[in-house]
Amino acid sequence: MEWYFLLRLFIATLLGAIIGYERKLRVKEAGLRTHAIVALGASLITMISIFAFDGGDKARVAAQIVSGVGFLGAGMIMFKRQSVHGLTTAAGIWVTAGVGMAIGAGMYILGVGTAVLIILIQCVLHLPLRFLKTKKYIVLKVVFENVDGQSEKLSQLFNIKKYSKLKAVKEDDRTLFTATFVTDKILSVDSVSEILNENKYIKSIERVEED
Repeated sequence: MEWYFLLRLFIATLLGAIIGYERKLRVKEAGLRTHAIVALGASLITMISIFAFDGGDKARVAAQIVSGVGFLGAGMIMFKRQSVHGLTTAAGIWVTAGVGMAIGAGMYILGVGTAVLIILIQCVLHLPLRFLKTKKYIVLKVVFENVDGQSEKLSQLFNIKKYSKLKAVKEDDRTLFTATFVTDKILSVDSVSEILNENKYIKSIERVEED
């Protein structure tokens, strides 16, 4: 009987490793070993919960896996430069635990099917498909001279809704403004040069790396 349990552990570990391999290829926070161990542990605890205790609610021990893995996933999530990193990996670890639980409970089709779905989601949604693309935002600091309402033209040029910072400095009988704002405008070296050449009131453009 216990050899049969070992087979379940092997299958759960294998599925976890396959899921983790995709994360490893993308150099994410948790890779092959972490996912394999999570699936192995979830499968083991599920089998202990079902077969080692007579009477009572056999789902109580296995239910703690969900909250326990939630704490593990929380350690993968980081907030950096105004965006959240590691959320997908954390969610993947949580679902990988579910795969291990399914195999531990003897629900092989459900476990394997879920593992396949995870891998498909991770791979397909990373393809460069236009409808999957989201806007990327950057923070810019632009020094400009506000002559003849150039501030409004600047707002249109960079699609600015509001400035996060704006300060004015008197220099050589003219006033220079420094505006800091968030924009979704894609800027290459050539496009920056083009903007500066076509808009003489703009003195400099600098990308700001926020902490």
